[in-house]
Amino acid sequence: NSYFMDVISVLIIDDSASIRAVLRAILEYSPQIIVCGEAADAYEARSLIKKLHPAVITVDIEMPNMDGITLVQEAKKLPAYKFTPMMMLTTESSDEKKNAGRAAGAKAWLVKPFQPPMLLAAVSKLILP
Repeated sequence: NSYFMDVISVLIIDDSASIRAVLRAILEYSPQIIVCGEAADAYEARSLIKKLHPAVITVDIEMPNMDGITLVQEAKKLPAYKFTPMMMLTTESSDEKKNAGRAAGAKAWLVKPFQPPMLLAAVSKLILP
């Protein structure tokens, strides 16, 4: 038994550099979380997903090239990511989009703007047994 919790590695996928910076600052405020990488679009994300093996992935919906829901669907097809928790971080709050995200494999949905403790709690909840 270890006294220390494992560190949770998070990959942030969002086309906004300022949003990525805010997410990194909030997540890394927690000693249990490290941001292992950031991607500005789905193409960048796909190569990082394969290289970094994050414990949790946060995904924006509205992005150039490929939307976040499609990206989650694609990532879930990779055997190594079938069970990786993915969280949608978006301004979208419609039930239609939430259902599409859930169907794609997203385990959590957080609507921007949100309070920092909400993000930290959501990430922690995703990896707890």
